[in-house]
Amino acid sequence: MPSAGLSSRRAVQLAALLALLVFYAAQLAGALLPNVPVFVTASLAGIALDLYLTHKQPRLLALLGKVRFDVTTRQLLRDMLIVIGLVRLPDVPPDIERPLTLLLLAAYAAHFLCQSVAQLVRRSRTLPIVTRNIDASGLGLSTAPPKLLARQPSRRLLRFSIPGTVGLMLSAMLSSSVWGLVGVSVSFLLSLGSAVHLGTWLLPKKRHANEQRVLQWLDDWLAEYRPTVGMYFSGGTSSAYQANMWLSTLAKLDGNPVIVLRERFMVQKIDATDIPIVCIPKVAHLMHLEHSTLKMLLHPANSGKTSQVLRIPTIKHAFINHGESDKLSSCNPYAKAYDEIWVAGPAARERYQLADIGVDDKDVVEVGRPQLSPIEPYAGPPQGRYTTVLYAPTWEGWTNDPGNTSVILAGENIVRALLADPSVRLHYKPHPMTGSVDPRAGAANQRIQAMIAEANAQRAGERPGPGAAEALARATEELQALTSTKFRKGADEGERMMLQAQPDGDRAARVEAATAAWQEAFWNSLPEWEHQIITGPRPAIYSCFNQADLLISDVSSVVSDYLSSEKPYAVANTSGLSEDDFRTGFPTVRAATILSPEATEIPALLESVRSPEKDALADARQELKVHLLGPSDPPSLARFNQAALDLCGEAEARAERVAQRAADIPGQRESHAQTEAEEAAEERELDPHGAEPPADGGESEGADSVNV
Repeated sequence: MPSAGLSSRRAVQLAALLALLVFYAAQLAGALLPNVPVFVTASLAGIALDLYLTHKQPRLLALLGKVRFDVTTRQLLRDMLIVIGLVRLPDVPPDIERPLTLLLLAAYAAHFLCQSVAQLVRRSRTLPIVTRNIDASGLGLSTAPPKLLARQPSRRLLRFSIPGTVGLMLSAMLSSSVWGLVGVSVSFLLSLGSAVHLGTWLLPKKRHANEQRVLQWLDDWLAEYRPTVGMYFSGGTSSAYQANMWLSTLAKLDGNPVIVLRERFMVQKIDATDIPIVCIPKVAHLMHLEHSTLKMLLHPANSGKTSQVLRIPTIKHAFINHGESDKLSSCNPYAKAYDEIWVAGPAARERYQLADIGVDDKDVVEVGRPQLSPIEPYAGPPQGRYTTVLYAPTWEGWTNDPGNTSVILAGENIVRALLADPSVRLHYKPHPMTGSVDPRAGAANQRIQAMIAEANAQRAGERPGPGAAEALARATEELQALTSTKFRKGADEGERMMLQAQPDGDRAARVEAATAAWQEAFWNSLPEWEHQIITGPRPAIYSCFNQADLLISDVSSVVSDYLSSEKPYAVANTSGLSEDDFRTGFPTVRAATILSPEATEIPALLESVRSPEKDALADARQELKVHLLGPSDPPSLARFNQAALDLCGEAEARAERVAQRAADIPGQRESHAQTEAEEAAEERELDPHGAEPPADGGESEGADSVNV
């Protein structure tokens, strides 16, 4: 259980902190008594414990740092107690105090010198932009210095202190000053040599280009590559999926695509792609895009930093979201800040109008959902022995609205009813954030998994032969080789830019093929009778769709995406609304079987899946699919591409109007200081009071599409 793991970690941290205090007390006692065995043991144990904490307990170290008891303070206290002990030990030569003190001071001075040089090196290697899939050799990129020297001052101090501590302990045990002086001298030389070695990265041969040169390089690259359409993304560490789901679509658009990011860490979280990636953290540098050929940006999510790129008047902006559902979060008021809002079908258009948040209907464009092409269409009732049911509930959400997730009130009843049917094979895929807000959801999730494990223990049957496992192992190895870029352990972002300078040609296509091969091998490796708990990122939710004969879920984007297959689906109603009100309030459930919290409808639902003549909702699903996702002809990708071309055309037309005005009024030019509301009122002909972006933003769909 998570609480047990947390308690265990806290117990380890408390024990380590207590041991640290005990070792300091024993070291002081050994020095004052004096007692050589106690003194030596406590000194060596203290530095050994500190090494353990540095590698295994970073949270405890962070807490100690907040109270100003960091590694430097702890090592300095340890060395001070060692000096006191050596002075008080009767057999140690009395003249050791002065040279030892001077050497220790020199060693610490060398350590701080090394730290200063490391800081200069890190600053010189921190570029104003980060790129991927772009040849950035003109920036003078070089391999990073050793991580221990440049970015791990705590570990460096402790490791370089080992020779000095060991030497001093030998002096205490052997009553000879030579060992201590030699050991501390070695520690001093290690720090001094490291400072000199790090200094070579400040020389022209290894030094990166300065900010002015890098920004000029960016302008030159933009002029040469001439991007036309891009995707803008800003978010937290767990939100990269929101951008990744659009990579394949972006790559298939006409023109030269580019991905614009704002957080440095996000560069490595974007999945395999051949599209050039540029990360521009500072808003002042972001304005270099204004003078490029970039005509439009796609936005899969809202964020506080989105308002910064909306200031660029030469670029048109389209909000594409990262999943559509009936939740209120799918109609965020932030949406009115964009030039256009691209939605899947008429249902989303109606949703925005009903939300009454200031979005003009003429700015809503229906483009379908290009990512849904991997979902296989309905091919009839189950043909094998088992009916595969995918139960994919969403999480409880931040709003704490009733009915967000079925896990708490209905999850166990749903699973119990499914497991009671011997012809059902259950695939349980809970949302990865289940239990992150409401502990009851986490507890119910654990109980559901225990129920499934118990049901599997009571089942028996044949398992695939060793060939299936071998095929999965080969597919896993191939996929990992394609998706995981191997960096040297000490590589920094500059070195990664150098190694990722050029895309691997058709890498994205090879990753797609390898992913499909892995998914096939994965499903083939499983017994057909065994229930499955799927909690990792693979297999993806669309692959789970293709295995399922029936989906049971909640009001979320999972339902909308699954409906593209036209297979039967059910939605749990734990909102407290009547069935009629539930269907009226949430259009995506109009063609679904509605499950009560008791899940008594499960047997009849399974019967309708196995006997199509009893499936009274087939026509409703077909109609709702068109209402939610739009028509199948022309294909979604074609409509999406045309919408991009049209918006690029609007950007070009605007540029011509601005150029004409500038020609008619000499000396007039656009100003970065023009407010966003003024730009919107002048160039987009919207209400200026409705175009002002909020001070901060949220992700419009939360994490409902994490499974996608």
